[in-house]
Amino acid sequence: MSYRPRTRTVLSCGLLLVPLAVSTAACGGSNSLSANPYDADDQITANTPDGQRKADPDTPLEVSVTDDEARITDVTATDATGRTLRGELSADGRHWRTTAPLAAGTRYTVRVSTEDEDGAPGRKTFQVHTKGADGRLTAVFGPESGQYGVGQPVTAELSKPVKDPKARALVESALKVDSMPRVEGSWHWVDDKKLHFRPKEFWPAHATVSVHSNLAGLKIAKGLYGGVSKPVRLTTGDRVEAVTDAASHQMTVKRNGQAIKTLPVTTGKPGFSTRNGVKVILGKESFVRMRSTTVGIAAGSSEAYDLPVYWATRVTWSGEYVHAAPWSVGSQGAANVSHGCTGMSTGNARWFFNTVRVGDVVTVINSSGDTMAPFGNGFGDWNMPWQEWRAGSALKGAAGGTTGAAHRDRNPAPDARLRPEI
Repeated sequence: MSYRPRTRTVLSCGLLLVPLAVSTAACGGSNSLSANPYDADDQITANTPDGQRKADPDTPLEVSVTDDEARITDVTATDATGRTLRGELSADGRHWRTTAPLAAGTRYTVRVSTEDEDGAPGRKTFQVHTKGADGRLTAVFGPESGQYGVGQPVTAELSKPVKDPKARALVESALKVDSMPRVEGSWHWVDDKKLHFRPKEFWPAHATVSVHSNLAGLKIAKGLYGGVSKPVRLTTGDRVEAVTDAASHQMTVKRNGQAIKTLPVTTGKPGFSTRNGVKVILGKESFVRMRSTTVGIAAGSSEAYDLPVYWATRVTWSGEYVHAAPWSVGSQGAANVSHGCTGMSTGNARWFFNTVRVGDVVTVINSSGDTMAPFGNGFGDWNMPWQEWRAGSALKGAAGGTTGAAHRDRNPAPDARLRPEI
């Protein structure tokens, strides 16, 4: 027998002003939707494996009605987090199939609503377990949760390389950065496994930045699905910026746009010129043993050094610091005599060390050195123009939300994080 929709008569109620508790008695007639649904198990079939086998997440889930006198009215497939799979129902109500990929290693609860030829509602509920993926793509976000300066970029290190542009777009769209207040920002693919996120301008002072992933269960490519990634939460403090003018041998430190101190300094001498551009503070070390051999200067040469250094604030992995240099106090404010670092008196270095935090900004101007590279030797992200930064996103045209350097920046040696440049 072919299914023919039953014609229903709806009885109208006029001026239904009685309290809700007695309103159910105000109208005559029956309402099939209020009836307890019958068990539609014998009317429904699905393309799910029998027994203990699990479903292939690459195969769409399909649900069909087997009884000519019934039709499907609705299907929901929901995972443990409450996310619902998209699907489509045929015009005759006899077939339903998913239109979005199933997640790997996931259990779905599927609820099928039906209706017989008399309009009586039916229900079938069953579960589908999908196979786990051979590969899981996760992201490790950086830095760790905590308070940082306004120049701190967000990083994401993927567990597997992603090269295909469409797969990159899927991954990037699942990596979420939310800030309060809101800012325009974008991810930039540094390589196949690493992304950086920064706003168009520095983060606002006293902002909150929440970073999380929606990769879990997402199909990235054949056999590759997203896994669970740990979120991070960052806050920013005051906007603290230090501007070092290598020509005038002065560093001006600003807090929230107001100069709070000007310090006499010395920067890199000819042949060891300090890098120009914006650098982000990477860490603070109250004591560092700086040896020239770690930057390729032979022991015993005229440029060799082996010195105890105090109050060292790191700005590159290759060993550029702002630090105490009591041996060059006579040149500070007058000449550039260092091997690349910014040197100052011990008292001034201690003050600077105690004033700044990781993520604060140090900018060098008027040096004869190259410009700090965007990547590979710390965070030179801010040296890349915004349009160029945005072009490194896989989400072309999406709204939110640097120049060359010396050879040692582009190709840091394996021990680059240990190198001091005094």
